[in-house]
Amino acid sequence: MFERLRQWLEAGGARFQVIEHPAEGNSHKVAEIRGTEVGQGAKAMLCRVVDAPGQYVLAVLPGDERVDFAKVAAAVGARRVKLADAADAEAATGCVIGSIPPFSFDPDIRLVADPQLLARYREIAFNAGRLDASIVLDGDDYRRLAKPLLADIRKEAP
Repeated sequence: MFERLRQWLEAGGARFQVIEHPAEGNSHKVAEIRGTEVGQGAKAMLCRVVDAPGQYVLAVLPGDERVDFAKVAAAVGARRVKLADAADAEAATGCVIGSIPPFSFDPDIRLVADPQLLARYREIAFNAGRLDASIVLDGDDYRRLAKPLLADIRKEAP
């Protein structure tokens, strides 16, 4: 996934940099390692559409936010979604939890990104298919290349 993603970004003329670092999947810890803000992190969470077997949603939001599963379901017109388990996530994306990049190359995985991810920072950062490699990518290039459905999918603060 890492090489495929890097080559795809290069071919698309994206402005990005690769950062190799010790393996880490925690949003707060990896942000510290790569020298970025936690909110810049594009946290990608694979959700299973409960009423449509084999259908998934990759919910992408700032690393310092929590996902609201009801909002994710509403964004894609599903009745209910839930977090995919580790085995399903790896089978569907080819990546372990914590290394899933905020892109979908599979028509069975819908991509939904919270607009706050792109509004708060000029660049986003994410683990790129490996826990020991991150990419920092221009937010406009992310929007242009990934073409995510933009929807508020953040859980409201209590």
